[in-house]
Amino acid sequence: MKITILAVGTKMPRWVDEAYTDYAKRFGRDITLELKEIKPEKRGGGVTAEKGIAAEHERLIAAIPPRARLVVMDERGKNWTSVKLAEGLKEWMAGGGDVVFVIGGADGLSAELKQRADVLLQLSAMTLPHGMVRVMLAEQIYRAYSILNNHPYHRE
Repeated sequence: MKITILAVGTKMPRWVDEAYTDYAKRFGRDITLELKEIKPEKRGGGVTAEKGIAAEHERLIAAIPPRARLVVMDERGKNWTSVKLAEGLKEWMAGGGDVVFVIGGADGLSAELKQRADVLLQLSAMTLPHGMVRVMLAEQIYRAYSILNNHPYHRE
């Protein structure tokens, strides 16, 4: 199964790339974790937040593979535990196909994309830096994977 993190934003600090890569390479052969950066729309010069979100929406939609399960990250989403994420991952693996997690840009995501999501999920009710979200999401996906494989990484 392929899991893709679509993240609006580019040019993250080196520590973000290094931490993300560390988690991404931990998976076994049955799961691949890939990061795809989506170019953010420039703001200013008459480009409102709404226009920026709309432009980013089009880029995100174009990057989502057909029939992929869509998990959209949002601070108002469901508050799952790591074990619940593992249960979701198990279900998605059994159902076949790929999973795409979406991290929005500075102004958020379109209502249409949120409505299209199979799951609207939060890492925190707080607003977090986008680079940190990439790392935390990769870690939680790995943690869910380790739970399913009875790996000692996760402890109750």
